[in-house]
Amino acid sequence: MRNAFIRTLLKLAESDERIHVVVADLGFGVMEPFATKFPRRFLNVGVAEQNMTGIATGLALSGKIVFTYSIANFPTLRCLEQIRNDVCYHHANVKIVSVGGGLGYGALGVSHHATEDIAVMRALPGLTVVAPGDPVETEHAVRALGERVGPAYLRLGKSGEPIVHKRPINFRLGEAIRVIEGTKITLLATGTMLHATVQAAERLAQRGLAAGVLSLPTIKPLDAGAVLSAARESRAVLTVEEHSIIGGLGSAVAEVLAECGNPVRFKRLGLPPVFTTAVGSQDFLKAAYRLSVEGLVEQIDEAMGIWGLDLAA
Repeated sequence: MRNAFIRTLLKLAESDERIHVVVADLGFGVMEPFATKFPRRFLNVGVAEQNMTGIATGLALSGKIVFTYSIANFPTLRCLEQIRNDVCYHHANVKIVSVGGGLGYGALGVSHHATEDIAVMRALPGLTVVAPGDPVETEHAVRALGERVGPAYLRLGKSGEPIVHKRPINFRLGEAIRVIEGTKITLLATGTMLHATVQAAERLAQRGLAAGVLSLPTIKPLDAGAVLSAARESRAVLTVEEHSIIGGLGSAVAEVLAECGNPVRFKRLGLPPVFTTAVGSQDFLKAAYRLSVEGLVEQIDEAMGIWGLDLAA
């Protein structure tokens, strides 16, 4: 995803001199092409994320389109006050980009795990929150956010996420994307969990359980219409995310369902709201928290058993 991000950003910057990038002493391997091609539009402020955000706001208020970039928690939680009071309060045209969302930097421990970022970012007034599911969605998201005036948060993976969409997609901010047809149950996935969710649905299909998959790259504003349609058409809805089950996609979907009084069976699949105790790669940690393909299938089977549903019949 991060490679798709920088490729797209370079193309946009070639035709729009307003685009600037501000980093906090990170991302050199990714940002070198931009820094080399547009040295007067690239700024490294050092290990000072709060300053990065303040400077980005100043540039935005002078007419620039500014992308900040760093690892996991650093462009979000470390400088939350500046995002709230500088970026959001002034509706500044700043796009906050986080790489390695979720457990992407698994081996570096809790300090580098972004597992609460969506919850925090979507609570901020006026901030669009986007977590694309593959490189195709990433390219569309970067273009859309570049055109959209106002603050935004873009959450990226870093681990060579595979392409899920083999055909052109109709991407719009705030809209879900249908990936697999199926109405017995519907899996709503966001971000880095999209590929595993599609694989889980394919395994379920081999057993006769038709599971539909919707990708929700935009978490705020959420596509409430798509959520409610899935609830009406399916016997169960499950959300899948590499984020705490508190405050992320699952919470956003639950809010929509509760406020509309929809009684559909519902479950959140994600990370428990605890600090990780295991240390290892992203794949190792996802397996430990049952967010691998096998783990997702197990959790879906367990939910079906609890609800007393035999959806393969």
